[in-house]
Amino acid sequence: MKKRIASVKRKTKETDITVKLNIDGSGKTKINTGIGILDHMLELFAFHGLFDLEIIAKGDLKIDIHHTNEDVGIVLGQAFKKALGDKKGIKRFGSASVPMEDVVASVVVDISGRVFLKEIPITIMGAKLEEKGYNLTHANHFLEAFIKNLGANLNIELSSRNPDLHTNLEPVFKAMGKALDEATQIDPRRKGIPSTKGIID
Repeated sequence: MKKRIASVKRKTKETDITVKLNIDGSGKTKINTGIGILDHMLELFAFHGLFDLEIIAKGDLKIDIHHTNEDVGIVLGQAFKKALGDKKGIKRFGSASVPMEDVVASVVVDISGRVFLKEIPITIMGAKLEEKGYNLTHANHFLEAFIKNLGANLNIELSSRNPDLHTNLEPVFKAMGKALDEATQIDPRRKGIPSTKGIID
């Protein structure tokens, strides 16, 4: 099988980001975005998805985290799309549920070329969660950029009454890694592109 790897670089006046990806990896990571909680979530995503992932990002963090957070999502989505190529033989659909303490995250993905994101609920127990300047709005902006550039449908369900941001985000990123691993796997019975249209954009 052809190696499904990609290297993507994006440089703007606000950020300089390089992503190296091996879809058929073992979960090895080297991630430094300058946003600690995002680094940790992406390490969990790659570990449980068995993706080898390197992300090096420099951004205008002295202003805020918005540009870096969003642009990492853009480049990661582009890397997955590039590594998947024409998507021939992939399973296309994937789903996973992951618990952490009293939180359960369920993620369903369809690598369809059609973009849709059902976001993480912004408020839990009536309060917006935040940790070191990162919150659920930032997480959703990252996911939106990622899914838009991958070209996929991502539905997230979160059952939670836990007031801790980390405890809510961790099962989401673990479940997303597992669901995307399933969706990107090659089905030996599938001889072509998994769409009746014969193409996935």
